[in-house]
Amino acid sequence: MGTGPLLQSRCRGGTLLPGKNCQELLRRPLTSSPERPVAVWGMAAVWQQVLAVDARYNAYRTPTFPQFRTQYIRRRSQLLRDNAKAGYDPSLRKQYLRLRSQLLAQRYGPLSEQSSFRAYSNSIVRSSRTTLDRMEDFDDDPRALGARGHRRSVSRGSYQLQAQMNRAVYDERPPGSVVPTSVAEASRAMAGDTTLSENYAFAGMYHIFDQHVDEAVPKVQFANDDKHLLACCSLDGTISVCQLVPTPPVVLRVLKGHSRGVSDFAWSLSNDIIVSTSLDATMRIWATEDGKCIREIPDPDASELLCCTFQPMNNNLTVVGNGKHNLHVVNISTGKKVKGGSSKLTGRVLSLSFDSPGRILWAGDDKGSIFSFLFDMATGKLTKAKRLVVNEGSSITSISARSWISREARDPSLLINACINKLLLYRVVDNEGTLQLKRSFQIQQSSHPVRSIFCPLMSFRQGACIVTGSEDMCVYFFDVERATKAIVNKLQGHSAAVLDVSFNCDESLLASSDAKGMVIVWKREQK
Repeated sequence: MGTGPLLQSRCRGGTLLPGKNCQELLRRPLTSSPERPVAVWGMAAVWQQVLAVDARYNAYRTPTFPQFRTQYIRRRSQLLRDNAKAGYDPSLRKQYLRLRSQLLAQRYGPLSEQSSFRAYSNSIVRSSRTTLDRMEDFDDDPRALGARGHRRSVSRGSYQLQAQMNRAVYDERPPGSVVPTSVAEASRAMAGDTTLSENYAFAGMYHIFDQHVDEAVPKVQFANDDKHLLACCSLDGTISVCQLVPTPPVVLRVLKGHSRGVSDFAWSLSNDIIVSTSLDATMRIWATEDGKCIREIPDPDASELLCCTFQPMNNNLTVVGNGKHNLHVVNISTGKKVKGGSSKLTGRVLSLSFDSPGRILWAGDDKGSIFSFLFDMATGKLTKAKRLVVNEGSSITSISARSWISREARDPSLLINACINKLLLYRVVDNEGTLQLKRSFQIQQSSHPVRSIFCPLMSFRQGACIVTGSEDMCVYFFDVERATKAIVNKLQGHSAAVLDVSFNCDESLLASSDAKGMVIVWKREQK
């Protein structure tokens, strides 16, 4: 089943004749000899873009027989992958891509937003499991490199421009809707027509860890891009690193050294280091391979450290927040705070989150305020930009940032827990981190430090999912698209307030921790 004959039959239909150039191109088979050799990786990129076009239009084929659509896209993927292994004239294949896009647009109508096509095709090239964190656009030309040759992020559109585009669509749709289309047929076709509820159905508990029993576990997190490596910290002063495969799951090592409870921790991008903060007024750097403490760094203000996060583009820098209302950027190699990398909030700093390029940092305190800071990538300097009072006197216990909600469009968003019995979803509307409330979801949270997350994988389906803990001892999944009855799933099994949740990289497992020290790993149903 070749591409040429398929397009030829459509061109002969009468309305889609593409003209002499297209007819000449269509007459040339995909397996024809190259006029000049090209690099295989360059050819593969073109084929991935062709596949992306086919995937986006796939839902419009055989609408009453979805199984044929799945067979078609799998076969197309196989053929394109095989052809990518040989060298071909790149200009001819790029012309083919352009003409095929035009023909499909004429046949089925134009799809929304060319930028989403670029992002989707780029995601296939980079990885079959692209997470929301990794979906920031980067240019491949030399201008994307800094003065010393280091790659810097170059956004193809500013927050302001994207916000204007989003608002134009949101004006005609219910609050909280994912832009730009509510049907997302092409995306759902790739997912095999499963609903969001079906996708996030769980078969039950995979394992229960109880090594921290009787002391709260405020943070649980899977390692980056890893299915089976999990860590959790406890108010008993330790951090556990757990391995889930092979069965039975085991605690690989316990990181000991803090004299008081561990409030937060973070994996480095390569998972070889864990940084932790503690109520003992120190942060520690741990080697995950052997569990040894590499460095102990006292807080510059000699205050309880309450939260931490790595700078996503430079894991040598870590941001910490303390009980004396201060933020500090710390160089973990030297153990010293960065000059110009400190700022003061209105209350105790409880939560931190960077946007994916690392240009904006948001920080939440126990007085109900969220501050945005501009982060200087070269120096580590913080510049205070905006402040939002969510609810005066309420604690901002969790901030999660994502550049994308679904594959259909870029939609920079923030997910906030604020001890007001609601989970809040904000839109980022400009390059200074200004926030605009999109919608809220009812949960039970008035006093505990509950956290929430975006589901890590790009959704092929209509809607997008977020997950949160709750003081009613349940884990909740919400669909941000649903105007009513937004709960997609509810997991029950904890005996205390659920404080944190974390997905592994392919969403096959979900971990949750509670205020009595129990960590449950849930297994998703296999469809």
